[in-house]
Amino acid sequence: MTLAAAADTIAAVATAVAPGEGSVAIVRLSGPEAEAIGRRLFRPAGQRQVWDSHRVLYGHVHDPASGECIDEVLLLLMRAPRSFTRETVVELHGHGGVIAVQRLLELVLAAGARRALPGEFSQRAFLNGRLDLTRAEALSDLVTARSRRAAQLAMAGLDGGLQRRIGELRGRLLDQLAELEARVDFEDDLPPLDGTAVGDELAAVAADLRQLVDDGDRSLLLREGLRVAIVGRPNVGKSSLLNALSRSDRAIVTDLPGTTRDLVDSAVVIAGVPVTLLDTAGIRPTDDPVERLGIARSREALAAADAVLLLHDLSEGWTAADEALRAEVPAGVPLLLVGNKADRLATPPGPGLAISAREGSGLGALGQALLACCGATDAGNLALALNRRQRDLAASAAAALDRSLAAAADGLPWDFWTIDLRDAIGRLGEITGDEVNEAMLDRVFARFCIGK
Repeated sequence: MTLAAAADTIAAVATAVAPGEGSVAIVRLSGPEAEAIGRRLFRPAGQRQVWDSHRVLYGHVHDPASGECIDEVLLLLMRAPRSFTRETVVELHGHGGVIAVQRLLELVLAAGARRALPGEFSQRAFLNGRLDLTRAEALSDLVTARSRRAAQLAMAGLDGGLQRRIGELRGRLLDQLAELEARVDFEDDLPPLDGTAVGDELAAVAADLRQLVDDGDRSLLLREGLRVAIVGRPNVGKSSLLNALSRSDRAIVTDLPGTTRDLVDSAVVIAGVPVTLLDTAGIRPTDDPVERLGIARSREALAAADAVLLLHDLSEGWTAADEALRAEVPAGVPLLLVGNKADRLATPPGPGLAISAREGSGLGALGQALLACCGATDAGNLALALNRRQRDLAASAAAALDRSLAAAADGLPWDFWTIDLRDAIGRLGEITGDEVNEAMLDRVFARFCIGK
């Protein structure tokens, strides 16, 4: 894909495809031959239907070679430039499932279209000036959002909030660069430049960028979620807790220790943060080879988890086996100690977090404590958020500004200030798409789903 507008016509299934799932499937075409391909395959019902732009036509798709009727469809024509890609776009809305939509796509490809690459529709929208890069990436974030709060952050980017914020910071840096470069070339003809004021402005922009980076770190929790391993001695209620938090019966619950032999996971959302709970096999000495395999996987889950919830039995008190489990948790992994079976206590439990997975008491406090130990308590309060690519570029821009400020502190001439200042401006331009190259675009859009 080049930075120039594409000349071929692409096609892809724009909806999820699964057997027996979804009543409608959409095949999308974009490019100069989209309408011609649609006319070749589609036969409108009746003779008076007019192919007007942004009007829906009803009819059937036929195989031009055999005349066979493939599907009953709705056709939507959007002529350039009034479309998502600013090219002529045709959408064929047929029946869902697998076979019908695949046959429809095969006919479209045989008629002259090329199979679209992941994200190629969005990439064309960017190349044709329909979207800036932050809005294009926000589209992908919206499609993959795992919680309502993540979807709201994606919409904030889609509405241009991130583009405006980064553009404003970049504009402030461009103003300072213009002043510095003017002094490099025409210092004798201009009034003296206040170097302290320039440095203060560069430092202020760097501080704003660091705040965006910090917000981006927290927003990754909303986008990617947390993996929390629930560990504990056999029969302390790990599976009961997972079922209570997920409001389902994902894990088998019995009074027999060692029931869980493998990892069982369940996805929940706590205060807007997606959390994948991993119910692990109880870690204990055993001669059972199957249980030993489950325990080995439990230890692997501990090493890969974003946090560990160590569950112990309040009715039995804290034991040496519980302490041995705490020692199993890798250094640096947030650990939350939770006492279960509070309903069995004759007297109220002592200090610390106490719950009853069976009765569902204390689960709200557990969720908040879990987010707090991972530093995710205020993740739901973000107004704007950078994705990983944008976060890394903003961090690089802030570091470049630090180097520019170091040159100023060393009393170096103006042109030494500008070297890293230009670097910072370029990094911010990569966020918005003002400074891009083909390889970077390919990396960005390759992460999108096919058909978007």
